[in-house]
Amino acid sequence: MINVIIAGPRGKMGSEAVNMVTNEENFRLVACLDRKNSGRTLKDLPEFPGLDIPIFEDIDQCFENVEADVLVDLTVPEVGYVHTKKAIENNIRPVIGTTGFTNEQITELNEMAKSKNLGGIIAPNFAVGAVLMMKFSQMAAKYLPDVEILEKHHDNKLDAPSGTAVKTAEMIREAREYKKQGHPDEKETINGARGAELDGMRIHSVRLPGLVAHQEVMFGGAGQTLTIKHDSLNRASFMDGVKLSIEKVFDLNELVYGLENII
Repeated sequence: MINVIIAGPRGKMGSEAVNMVTNEENFRLVACLDRKNSGRTLKDLPEFPGLDIPIFEDIDQCFENVEADVLVDLTVPEVGYVHTKKAIENNIRPVIGTTGFTNEQITELNEMAKSKNLGGIIAPNFAVGAVLMMKFSQMAAKYLPDVEILEKHHDNKLDAPSGTAVKTAEMIREAREYKKQGHPDEKETINGARGAELDGMRIHSVRLPGLVAHQEVMFGGAGQTLTIKHDSLNRASFMDGVKLSIEKVFDLNELVYGLENII
């Protein structure tokens, strides 16, 4: 039995994770971390009738009172970073679905996990289909190096571009030489019209109500185009990846970045 703490249970992702963990025979939800409702239980909230699970606001207090194997964090980058450090310090394996970590933070957290021989994962996207989209894009870039990424998310997302888009570009960068795209004399008449640039690639972010998580990777070549697209239509699409991560962190001895490392 794997004992799990979930940070951010009232969020859309967090509530899906609570339902997934409580419905899995091999998982046991032992506590939740929430910036509100400390001292209460999940059954006190209208979303979770019947779940007698304690809620803590202070992570140190939570770890002192609850025995856990895995921390699932689905909050925001600033909180997720602190939670990940605390989890590693307490020998609890972090499974982090929060994007927006800096490279320096990821390196620091990985070094901490390695020093403790502790497995963990930070996943920009928990949807298995999204990870396949990234892998297929990396394969295609070897033959079609001209590429632009269009990512579309709900209008409450805090970071832009998305962690998935950045991770996709980083994976593509491993498969192709640097290439500055577009006309050499190209000029933006409105600043930002061509999107962000990473290694010559362009990344475009859309934020609108009604969207969940969507990405297109568009390749262009002589007389042809190729588009690799993934759509998450609801948050349930991420739960297979969360479940897999909870199980697989026990096979790791370091913190990895990206679900592709365990698929």
